[in-house]
Amino acid sequence: MIALLLVPLVLPFALPPLARRVVDRVRPEAALWVLTSASAALAVGVVACLGVLLLPVALSVPMVADLAHLIQPLEAGPPTLVMAVSVFAGGALAVTCITAVRRTLSEMRRLRAAHGDIAGLPDAGGLCVVDDTHPDAYALPGGRRSPSLVVVTTGMLRALTPDEREVLLAHERAHLAGRHHLFLAAAQLAGWCHPALAAVAPHVSFSAERAADEAAALATGDRTLAAAAVGHAALATTRPRAVLPSFAPSAVTGPVPARVKALLAHAPARRLAPVLLAFVVLIGLAGTSALAGAASVHRGVEIAQGELPRH
Repeated sequence: MIALLLVPLVLPFALPPLARRVVDRVRPEAALWVLTSASAALAVGVVACLGVLLLPVALSVPMVADLAHLIQPLEAGPPTLVMAVSVFAGGALAVTCITAVRRTLSEMRRLRAAHGDIAGLPDAGGLCVVDDTHPDAYALPGGRRSPSLVVVTTGMLRALTPDEREVLLAHERAHLAGRHHLFLAAAQLAGWCHPALAAVAPHVSFSAERAADEAAALATGDRTLAAAAVGHAALATTRPRAVLPSFAPSAVTGPVPARVKALLAHAPARRLAPVLLAFVVLIGLAGTSALAGAASVHRGVEIAQGELPRH
């Protein structure tokens, strides 16, 4: 039982190397979906396994054992090993939940503050121009009562040529149209569940930026212009971004040289099937191990309740 439930906790370490291959081999839109889905699926498996591993120590408490109608102790393996793993799982699950709640609340406060900073400013067609000499631009997701907006400063508009401005705005609009903030938020939440999944979040962010770059290049019909606009916008940004939620994408974030190189390369996307197969195998192993481990624990509980014979 213990071994089966530990497998989904180890498998996420295989995802970061796969993620690096995905962003190099797969179209950015597909990479965004694949990486986010895999991170979310593995994160669910991690949390579920930690919850199941917590049962032995929880059922060792007399009050909990009475509520579960146990007539004998739960046997899930060597007692010392099982209790040690169960205590560790309980601690890890508590840290994960506390971290997720605290950081989610922090991100929501940042989102509300970002909307508050531009409250009352006029917007035209979802575009809000802020009178600020420092160049900046970002796609601000909508809040409960606030619409999604492309926010750009007057400093950024002055730093770019008219054609480059069109690329920049097309890039930010692509973020909002593709709901990239949801992918970034999901990847971030998965990263709070497991350290290996945190290493995948930058690849998800890069895929989102690449997808918006490609959309902007398609909208303007000029990949060279799109590359120039991305580079010039990044070079013009001379100070850290405003305090924004980390899932608010921007044309000036991420590894800009790699994005410019990709726009200029015109490299054809490679086949997606082998990559998908690797991810299906990885998630399948995690899911199968988690289900088998949970079934083993369930049988152990039924035996402890006297509903099934020991052998």
